[in-house]
Amino acid sequence: MASGAKSLTLLGATGSIGASTLDVVARHPDRFRLFALSAHRSAEPLLALASRHRPRYAVLSGLAEDGGLRRRFAAEAGGTELLFGARALEQAASDPECDSVVAAIVGATGLAPTIAAARAGKQVLLANKEALVMAGSLFMRAVAEAGARLLPIDSEHNAVFQCLPGGANPGSAGVRRIVLTASGGPFRATPLERLHEVTPEQACAHPNWVMGRKISVDSATMMNKGLEVIEARWLFDVPPERIEVLIHPQSIVHSLVEYLDGSMIAQLSNPDMRVPIAHALAYPERIGSGAAALDLAVVAGLSFEQPDARRFPCLGLAYQVLREGGTAPAILNAANETAVEAFLAGRLRYTSIHEVVGETLQHVCAGKADALEAVLEADGGARRSAAEHVVRLQGEGRVRRLQ
Repeated sequence: MASGAKSLTLLGATGSIGASTLDVVARHPDRFRLFALSAHRSAEPLLALASRHRPRYAVLSGLAEDGGLRRRFAAEAGGTELLFGARALEQAASDPECDSVVAAIVGATGLAPTIAAARAGKQVLLANKEALVMAGSLFMRAVAEAGARLLPIDSEHNAVFQCLPGGANPGSAGVRRIVLTASGGPFRATPLERLHEVTPEQACAHPNWVMGRKISVDSATMMNKGLEVIEARWLFDVPPERIEVLIHPQSIVHSLVEYLDGSMIAQLSNPDMRVPIAHALAYPERIGSGAAALDLAVVAGLSFEQPDARRFPCLGLAYQVLREGGTAPAILNAANETAVEAFLAGRLRYTSIHEVVGETLQHVCAGKADALEAVLEADGGARRSAAEHVVRLQGEGRVRRLQ
């Protein structure tokens, strides 16, 4: 390993983004070394990764201190020190010996360590949506005040970044609008009257991408795209009316930027998360990602269509809270996480996910998102309200999925 290798902390090492990141890192041992890896409760998978990559620290954020596990990591992973609890995530993300932090924890759990990384002035490779969805103003302020560098690794936002000159602010680059593409998920052509029959297994079977269960459901409902619209507003400092979503079933064009002169620039690649991850890891250089080269002759055709509001009501809810501002996006995110969890557990119909989110937005008042405590309070209140709505729907007999 070269002495000038970049030191990385990978938050969410056992997830799909984590796996793709580790694959790219392993292809370039002279460029990168792993400083810390984290997981929530997956001790054995994290131990296997630590044994292979030998980071200085490993973190199990969802477990209390366990001396036996600590000794196993030290013995089997070449001296890797195992840390426990949520505070250890913030420690790993802000440690002075770490250069870059890959923020790939799904859900609100990733908010605090991602903000800690920004406040420590790190290069933050952002896959965690919640940092911007829940606390966009706070997070971007932390980035600016600490002089952190923020690089998106969601495929859509990374594509927009690549389509802007030097990652420039759209307001100063003659940009008319940003277009985020969406595959449409597994139910793009399913008759509307059959959506109430959808099972968790069907919702998690994404046609193009390999993702975790929660984000797969969000892709099916297009809540994932709604969250990305909120992210784009903060990442690129553009108002909602200049962010458009188009369905693009092939998942080859990952986003587009339209300029005032009528030009449109797009970023294309095969649907492989290693492409945006490699771009962000090596930025401003380019390195091999391991992804297959794109053969346009084989692809043959690229198609686009407007999303159907009846089929994807969650997308409309995301635009609604973005315009409302304050803690409304945090309420949306918390309600959605609660509803998706209930759906995956078989306690809520697929078509009731948006109902729970919509009712929560009506019952929980949004306030100012001027402090992390206010955001977390809104998050907690929304989760309690959403859980009550799930129970109410269950009592009405409208929640259990068909067998």
